[in-house]
Amino acid sequence: MRALIDMSDAQVEALDAIAKRLQQSRAALIRAAIDDYLDRHHREQVEDGFGLWGRRKVDGLAYQEKARREW
Repeated sequence: MRALIDMSDAQVEALDAIAKRLQQSRAALIRAAIDDYLDRHHREQVEDGFGLWGRRKVDGLAYQEKARREW
């Protein structure tokens, strides 16, 4: 899929300099940057879920046992 994005002249020049140094295309650098961005945000979402139970005042095992008794 193709996407049209607006970049400043400075961004294009910086990307071109990196692309030349790494011998990659500008498009390959942009795809890698998008992959990195998506990966970091996915990890943040996963990490946000850890420790959520710790904020509760009820013991996790007690909560589980109470819930099962209701079945």
